[in-house]
Amino acid sequence: MTVTPFDVPLDRNIEGYEMGSPVSIIREFTTAVGSGPRLHRHPYVETFVIHRGRALFTVGEEKVVGTGGQVLVVPALVVHRFEVLDGGTYEATHIHSSDRFITEWLE
Repeated sequence: MTVTPFDVPLDRNIEGYEMGSPVSIIREFTTAVGSGPRLHRHPYVETFVIHRGRALFTVGEEKVVGTGGQVLVVPALVVHRFEVLDGGTYEATHIHSSDRFITEWLE
């Protein structure tokens, strides 16, 4: 078996099918307070691995502040969004349980 590393710019989203992976990844890195995606959902689970910073997540009817060192899991088909809060850089890896991004934008 041969494992081949792929060179991918840090600001590029990765769809798993491009590399033979069953997951897709968004690498988020921003200092822009209030930034983040509008309300949406996916037909698969999305996992947020927060490396540093803080963001306010809306998941269904619940609001929760996610901070560096935490992992948040959003179930399939649950509407969600987040916005970066003050307090430094928000850095996270968003793991989509699909080899392609499938997003239904709701606003």
